[in-house]
Amino acid sequence: MLVRSVASLDRAGPGDLSLLVSSAYRAELQGSRAGVVLVTEDLAAEAAGVATAIVVRDPGRALSQVVTRLYPAPVPAPGIDASARIGPGAEFGAQVSIGPHVVLGARVRLGARTRLDPGVVIDDDAAIGDECHLGPHVVCGPRVRIGARVVVKAGAVLGGTGFGFHSGADGHQRIPHVGGLVIGDDVEIGSLTTIDRGSIDDTVIERGTKIDNLVQVGHNVRIGEHCILAGGVLVGGSTRLGRFVVVGGGAGLGDHVSIGDGARVGAGSGVFRDVPPGATVSGYVARNHRETLRVQAASLRLPALMAELERIVAERRGDA
Repeated sequence: MLVRSVASLDRAGPGDLSLLVSSAYRAELQGSRAGVVLVTEDLAAEAAGVATAIVVRDPGRALSQVVTRLYPAPVPAPGIDASARIGPGAEFGAQVSIGPHVVLGARVRLGARTRLDPGVVIDDDAAIGDECHLGPHVVCGPRVRIGARVVVKAGAVLGGTGFGFHSGADGHQRIPHVGGLVIGDDVEIGSLTTIDRGSIDDTVIERGTKIDNLVQVGHNVRIGEHCILAGGVLVGGSTRLGRFVVVGGGAGLGDHVSIGDGARVGAGSGVFRDVPPGATVSGYVARNHRETLRVQAASLRLPALMAELERIVAERRGDA
C-alpha cells in the first residue's frame, strides 16, 4: 500500500493515511475509503473493514511523524537578500537564510541554518541560536537571547519595553527597562504574541515551552520548561510559572502570581493568587476546578430557588 497524503476518515481515499482515536468515529470509519488507518490496540477491532490498519500506541503522534515526511517543510537557499540591512559587527553561522527587507542591528549573532523571513527586525546585540525560524515581521529588541530550534511566527514582538510606570500627582513616569529576554531551546511562539523584556532582571522562557497566538507576557516573568500557553493568555509582570504548566485560552494571570509545577489553569480563568503544584483551577476568580463546577451548578438552581422564596414570602404576607 502506497500512501501519498493524509486525510480525515470521511474524506480519505485509497492513497490516504488516516487515524482512529475514538469509537465515537465508528460511523466515519465504516464509510471510509482510507488506504491505511492508524489505530490503538483497543480500537483495532473497529478497523476490521479497512484495507490496512496499523496498531500504534498513540495514533496522533504517529500521524504527526508521518506528516513531516509526506510534507517536508521548504528549505530556502542559504544567503542574504540584497535588500537586507546588516549592522556593523554582525556574525552569521553557516547556511543562514536572510530574506528581503530584514534589518539587523549592530553585533547581532545568528546561528547556523537559522532562517529570517521578510521584514524581520533584530536590534543591537541580540543573539539567535542554530536552526531557528523567525516568521515575517518578527521584531526582537536589544540583547534578546534565543536558543536553538526556536520557532517564532509572524508579527511577534520579543523583548520590547514592558508596561511599567511610576504614578503620582503629576502623572505617570515610565520605569526604565534595562533587563533582557532569554528564550530557551525548542520554544515555539505564536503570531502577534508579545513578550516584554525585564525591567531589571531578565524575562525568561525556558526550553520546550509552547506559546500560542496573541499571548501577552509581561516584564520579569519566568516561565518554566515545557509549559503550554493557549491563545489570548495574559501573564502579568513578575509572575512565575513552574514546569509543565498548562494555561487555557483567554486566561489572565495577575502580577506577582506563582503557578506551581504541573498546575492547570482553565480557559478564561482569572488567577490572582498562587496556585499549588499539580492543582487544577478555573473560573473568575479562579479556584479549585471542582469547587468552580459546584458553584456553577448551584447558580443554575438560583432562578428556581428565588421563585420558591418569593412564593413563601407571598404566602406569609397573605397569612398576615
